[in-house]
Amino acid sequence: MSVQEGLITSNGVRVMASNTDRIPSHKIKTTPDSTNLKMHSTLILNGEATTAGISAASKKQETHSSDTEAKHPRSPGVDGATPGLSAEKSKGVSLSTALAVTTLSPADELWSSSRDKAVRLRMESSGPGSETPLTVHQLFLETLENYGDHPALVSKKEGQWVTLTWRQYYQQCRAAAKSFLKLGLERYHGVGILGFNSPEWFISNIGSILAGGLAVGIYTTNSPEACQYVAAHSEANILVVENQKQLDKILQVKDQLPHLKAIVQYKGELKQKAPFLYTWAEFMKLGEEVPDHQLNAVIDSLRANECCTLIYTSGTTGNPKGVMLSHDNLTWTAHSSATMANITRGEEVVVSYLPLSHVAAQMIDIWIGMRFAGAAYFAEPDALKGSLLTTMKEARPTCFMGVPRVWEKMQEKMKAVGAKGSLMRRTVADWAKSRGLQYNYSIMNGENQVPWGFMLANNLVLKKVRAALGLDRCRTCYTGAAPITKDTLEYFMSLNIPLLELYGMSESSGPHTISTNSEYRVTSCGKVLHGCKVKLENPDSEGNGEVCLWGRNVFMGYLNMPNNTTEAVDQDGWLHSGDLGKLDQNNFVYITGRIKELIITAGGENIPPLPIEDALKAEVPIISNSMLIGDKLKFLSMLLTLKCVLDDSGEPSDELSPEVLDFCQQHGITATKVSEIIANKEPVIYNAIKEGVERVNARATSNAQKIQKWVILERDFSISGGELGPTMKLRRPIVVKMYQEKINEMYAVATEQ
Repeated sequence: MSVQEGLITSNGVRVMASNTDRIPSHKIKTTPDSTNLKMHSTLILNGEATTAGISAASKKQETHSSDTEAKHPRSPGVDGATPGLSAEKSKGVSLSTALAVTTLSPADELWSSSRDKAVRLRMESSGPGSETPLTVHQLFLETLENYGDHPALVSKKEGQWVTLTWRQYYQQCRAAAKSFLKLGLERYHGVGILGFNSPEWFISNIGSILAGGLAVGIYTTNSPEACQYVAAHSEANILVVENQKQLDKILQVKDQLPHLKAIVQYKGELKQKAPFLYTWAEFMKLGEEVPDHQLNAVIDSLRANECCTLIYTSGTTGNPKGVMLSHDNLTWTAHSSATMANITRGEEVVVSYLPLSHVAAQMIDIWIGMRFAGAAYFAEPDALKGSLLTTMKEARPTCFMGVPRVWEKMQEKMKAVGAKGSLMRRTVADWAKSRGLQYNYSIMNGENQVPWGFMLANNLVLKKVRAALGLDRCRTCYTGAAPITKDTLEYFMSLNIPLLELYGMSESSGPHTISTNSEYRVTSCGKVLHGCKVKLENPDSEGNGEVCLWGRNVFMGYLNMPNNTTEAVDQDGWLHSGDLGKLDQNNFVYITGRIKELIITAGGENIPPLPIEDALKAEVPIISNSMLIGDKLKFLSMLLTLKCVLDDSGEPSDELSPEVLDFCQQHGITATKVSEIIANKEPVIYNAIKEGVERVNARATSNAQKIQKWVILERDFSISGGELGPTMKLRRPIVVKMYQEKINEMYAVATEQ
């Protein structure tokens, strides 16, 4: 059957259906009126009916239609609709993918800061970017229809792995949605989720969206005050918390949450009784009497160009901003990014451990997982404190995402283990890694030459390393959310584990550029997502300009912050990232700094800190974190921390890391603690740093870019300490405030001299 391509434009809203190869289970057609779609209502735009229909794709769908209907019945109509839904809002999406109708709410603008206002989608007329918009529910049903019995969520209960299939997952999401409605969830109001990754987190997230609310992740590291801000700003009706620890935070601020109606605790028994408190089991039973048609009416009213999720920024420069993401932001980005990354439908396994409040983790674990019917294995809450490796070896993911600090910690531990090996073992390992690095550079450059000895090195060493990390069947390893050093990238390349960099932001629904196994460059974050665009504004003589983004992944706006929204999105609809970047001749994107992080010295010179910080860490491997100081000051200085052991709770301790201890032993230093190094100003350590600084300064392009002073801090940076954000990205303004006294001392000493 030939593919029909249709385009209907009304009031600035475009609904397109084309390029059906990109939505394999559908063939798409559009119709200018509702006469041929008697089962489905249409959306009226300026008095004109607009409907994009998705017809049956195969006889298989027809064969299983009765079975499908039994498992997830079609909407019988809008009788019994939830109070508060208008007649227009109760019309819309079919609950069977055999004949799904896509309708969009009327919208003139590309952005909005109102929770209940739709936006115009940035759709292309053909090719990537023109795919038919889908709601979260439509996406879920498509996966359910084709992969209903495949594993979806796999978690440990009393030491044993327990699996929910896609069908069971869907049923639980519907049950949660009914319970949210029973508790009085209002349209476009928040459901805050405060806890570590778990099936309950996923189910609460999807359930809140199906019930017409806004899914709102809250970081587990948030203080009670920070939790209160997010819950109040999102006008959360319900909060879902993991345990007593998180519940206590909410109870401290409950009186400051006027919209809050209920709190659900999904792990452990409640230690106190109150009418507004529910265990997970109690919560899931609450909605049993809510009829299907009431929930279906709400689902029917969902629109792909309306908000369904809020991602809150880290708030390093003021209160967090609520990034409004639409159904289309999530479903289209999941489709486009996973297609570009060659994700295999029905076969992928991921380990869910990064904070789901962050867009990167949510996109990979929840949305790409849903689009491509992957299985998510849940790590233990202490994953980043040491248990992640155990989960990795049991789950054996096919795709793994790590923020740079995760990869750096792996690198440090493997180096420490390697240093303890015999001379023979170290020699063989170094030789094998040299073969691995050469091979991967050959692949990266398109030469595809296998260097002599690589196969032997791979079998003797590299395969064993991958297996020891649980990466033996991992096809793609990603890094993103923060900058990563070339040293770490090359280290993993040498192990035949190329790390593919991604780039994006909460405001771009996660990824905007992607590296793939066939197209990547060291220190580049890949190429622009198919169907999206990038431009560099005000480039300098070296080609560095502000990275501006365009595509269906670009967010709707910041909730209740119109001024911030128009600062981020210009009149033409381009999202200004605030990042500095450049493009090479092959259209690979390189991020070179952040405009707000640029250090402008008293002499007026603009200096990006990251290259200098990375250069010093490469020169002096015993340094853990480095942060350049010098904004509005006469010269550059640097705050440094030494690598140390993490204690049982994952906090940086005073104990030097094995790598630093090894360095000390080689140079006759008996110190074993960071405090001892600082108290004695250990000459060998301080001299090693001094020489490293001199080597970095020798490569500086001007005197203004040379490091003049530095100080070693008593404690390494951490999330709990406040220096690092949830994805372990450096929070520069906060670090400056925390160590202002140390900074003042460096400049005071210089002034006295």
